[in-house]
Amino acid sequence: MVEGGVTAVSRTELTEFWRTIWRTPYIMRLALSAGIGGLLFGYDTGVISGALLYIRDDFDSVKNNTFLRETIVSMAVAGAVIGAAFGGWLNDKCGRKKSILLADMLFVAGAILMAAAPGPWMIIIGRIFVGLGVGMASMTAPLYISEASPARVRGALVSTNGLLITGGAFLSYVINYAFTKTPGTWRWMLGVAGFPALIQFLLMLWLPESPRWLYMENKTDEARKILEKIYPAEEVEEEVQALKASIEAEKAQEGPVNENFFAKLKAAWGNVVVRRGLYAGITVQVAQQFVGINTVMYYSPTIVQFAGFASNSTALALSLITSGLNVVGTIISMLFVDRYGRRRLMIVSMFGIIVCLVVLSVMFFEAASHAPPVSHSESFNFSVNSTCPSFVQASNPASWNCMTCLNASPKCAFCSNGASQYQPGACLVVDDGLKDKCHSEQHRVWFTEGCPSKFGIFTVLLLGLYIISYAPGMGTAPWIVNSEIYPLRYRGLGGGTAAVSNWVANLIVSESFLTLTEALGSAGTFLLFAGFSFLGLVAIFFVVPETKGLQLEEIESVLQEGYKPTLFCCKGKAEEKDSGR
Repeated sequence: MVEGGVTAVSRTELTEFWRTIWRTPYIMRLALSAGIGGLLFGYDTGVISGALLYIRDDFDSVKNNTFLRETIVSMAVAGAVIGAAFGGWLNDKCGRKKSILLADMLFVAGAILMAAAPGPWMIIIGRIFVGLGVGMASMTAPLYISEASPARVRGALVSTNGLLITGGAFLSYVINYAFTKTPGTWRWMLGVAGFPALIQFLLMLWLPESPRWLYMENKTDEARKILEKIYPAEEVEEEVQALKASIEAEKAQEGPVNENFFAKLKAAWGNVVVRRGLYAGITVQVAQQFVGINTVMYYSPTIVQFAGFASNSTALALSLITSGLNVVGTIISMLFVDRYGRRRLMIVSMFGIIVCLVVLSVMFFEAASHAPPVSHSESFNFSVNSTCPSFVQASNPASWNCMTCLNASPKCAFCSNGASQYQPGACLVVDDGLKDKCHSEQHRVWFTEGCPSKFGIFTVLLLGLYIISYAPGMGTAPWIVNSEIYPLRYRGLGGGTAAVSNWVANLIVSESFLTLTEALGSAGTFLLFAGFSFLGLVAIFFVVPETKGLQLEEIESVLQEGYKPTLFCCKGKAEEKDSGR
């Protein structure tokens, strides 16, 4: 057991959540409107996984260049790094609401550019615009929701943003599949993202600024009016006084609130509370990416093809399963994050992730080991000039199998046996005419990313288990932790810094995944992620405190005192509050 054990509660947080929302529906309106940013985040990061299959088919330069494919995927992430960094400053300078409105404009501009792109270069520019919006939305939406939520339901409400992120990713797979037979496939897939951004822009025009940011800017009357809509009348004064005490204490310790960025950054790093908050916040954000989640979200159909399902539409359909499970896992997080805590869910989540990644690695290794052999007669049946040059020149062609064929340089393709996919097939040059000829013969399938495998369906099931392990803990808890672990004055700066670390880690993973699979194979790549996940588990255990059930101001006290993890039952402040209810 992790520290704290299983705590008993007198009433479930789910009941409290629905009771609060029923009594004050305005809170849910704020959360859902801001959460559309999460929907766009999920859609724009997920949609490229399916669109890339068709972009690859339309442009030979993309088909034949692994780095260009990785760049199309990862430029949104590169934009998100800049967007998150700029968003942290903009949140503190101009407020949460204006940051969300700017993100919406970037989403719309990016969607238009990608849908109208005449070539890969404009797709990349559009992906950068979308990435800027994603980076800003990724840290602003949960921050806005957190600051407009009562502490007792804050985790569940911030999780609605996580639910909309995973819902957006699932929607992207549905849209991808819906447009597989439509002319201009990938243009529709990428362009649809502009519509939710327009809806959010209009909704946010009619919603208020964060009350906490307003109070920090000395707009106390405006802040109080908003708090009166969020809290019961008897709690408003208590919340106002808590805000007032927090800001006055910060002013006394750190000087004026309005200071330049570099002075604020220096002051933040010199503040022990902020520094410890950054240790925890950056740790969970980097760990979230190095478990390899976005290789699954960005390249899910490609991974399904690695597992032996060659058809684009089949790969997209099976990817819907993993994306749907991501939504289910996020709902589980909403139900339990305020009951069992952020830290505990993340630790349990990491154990599940590590097990799934190790077993996935074994599955890919077994699939590669049992790949169908390459037949000399099958290959030359298509003519000598059609046969893979590396196979023709091989010193020991009898040792070749499908994986050897696909890993040849220059790249070759495997045309399965007409009687059974698992019997010896042909190793051929990559050519659209040969692809059509291969398909035209009964029961033959053209493989370029993965080989026929009896382990394929088990690999897809393991991907689903991986997602179910990831989503309830590492999927949502890092964003919740970063929305509440920093002092008010540094919340935008701290959240932005952690979000930048998230997107930098994301960029490293997404830009290197296809290259890693070529160098290490699918088995080696997933085993590498398992190793990173273990390191992440150790780091989370030692530096991330529990924040559930604490007022934002109380979390500062936990960090001020310092956090010392324990293996067994030792109640922290959050558990003490629960037992005292």
